[in-house]
Amino acid sequence: MSEDNPHQNLAIIGHVDHGKSTLVGRLLFETGSVPEHVIEQHKAEAEEKGKGGFEFAYVMDNLAEERERGVTIDIAHQEFDTDNYHFTIVDCPGHRDFVKNMITGASQADNAVLVVAADDGVAPQTKEHVFLARTLGIDELIVAVNKMDLVDYGESNYDDVVDEVKQLLAQVQFDADNANFIPISAFEGDNIAEASDNTSWYGGPTILEALDNLDAPEPPTDAPLRLPIQDVYTISGIGTVPVGRIETGVMEIGDDVVFQPSDVGGEVKTIEMHHEEVPRAEPGDNVGFNVRGIGSDDIRRGDVCGAAEDPPSVAETFEAQVIVMQHPSVITAGYTPVFHAHTAQVACTVESIDKKMDPATGEVAEENPDFIQSGDAAIVTVRPQKPLSIEPSSEIPELGSFAIRDMGQTVAAGKVLSVNEK
Repeated sequence: MSEDNPHQNLAIIGHVDHGKSTLVGRLLFETGSVPEHVIEQHKAEAEEKGKGGFEFAYVMDNLAEERERGVTIDIAHQEFDTDNYHFTIVDCPGHRDFVKNMITGASQADNAVLVVAADDGVAPQTKEHVFLARTLGIDELIVAVNKMDLVDYGESNYDDVVDEVKQLLAQVQFDADNANFIPISAFEGDNIAEASDNTSWYGGPTILEALDNLDAPEPPTDAPLRLPIQDVYTISGIGTVPVGRIETGVMEIGDDVVFQPSDVGGEVKTIEMHHEEVPRAEPGDNVGFNVRGIGSDDIRRGDVCGAAEDPPSVAETFEAQVIVMQHPSVITAGYTPVFHAHTAQVACTVESIDKKMDPATGEVAEENPDFIQSGDAAIVTVRPQKPLSIEPSSEIPELGSFAIRDMGQTVAAGKVLSVNEK
């Protein structure tokens, strides 16, 4: 693994039956990220069951099945390298998890691969995922037109799907020029690592080439320091050690920092990464650190550590754009579900529904509607029930998005437009 390559988080999105897990498996397989012994083991099982030659699919099915069962697979199964990048796949095929993960920051995707099956075209989930990707600020898409083997690698089938996806992108105001369309078969391996003879009519890059050519994400080092706290430990000899991942900015020993909404602060005495002391840390670094005068009762998970001269915002109320993904009834003013933003989980009340948007065009469809329901997009005013540190996504996108959970599922997703501070 060339960990030295710049890192990209990659979302694999699209309808559940269009072959996302097969594509994930194929990428891992082609980049040597699935250990040989795992493949050998599945190969033996496949042959035993009279399915020789299906070892690849078998690996995939088993990985998918293990994921379904919640068995934790060694993380290597979700990371792979191209010549230029070290990728982490932030989508596990389960739709709900993907949505929550994609929204709560820890796995904000830099780019996405949209999988659309050649024999099925745009499905409802395809639309939802594209709209979500657009709302969450992904601006470059690789569109994998999968299952080309099922349509005999027909160019006209491919063209039809490309046209259909381009219409969908136009609907959500996604620049189709920023989309790269590639005909593939994840199952057979066409145009994944090597150009396929079955699509001689196609002259573009393979999936791995397209991934390798993505723009490098700019690390947000210039932004003010923002570090959502995941846990707070007490370590003998050091004292209180908050732990978290730096989302933006830089932390250096000697910096004056403040924790919000707990509203305490002090000077950074030590920073530790991978059990070693370091003088500074940057976006993406997972750190443990110690701040002079801060005790374990002063701060908690969900706090955000920031620069004292440019402290994290604490919202009295905030305005947000939300997309309702699934809700059994309707959402009206007064609805109080749990908002998951970075590491915080806070009950928040939807104080007013200000505008209903047309998800196809992004234009205002209705002012002050009485309710919103599944499939709707809206601008709402939200009041956290206890202090919450959150930022406008136009200023600090890493701390500007959230998932709304209720009844054990993600019911909506959104991004913060503006914060009315306490």
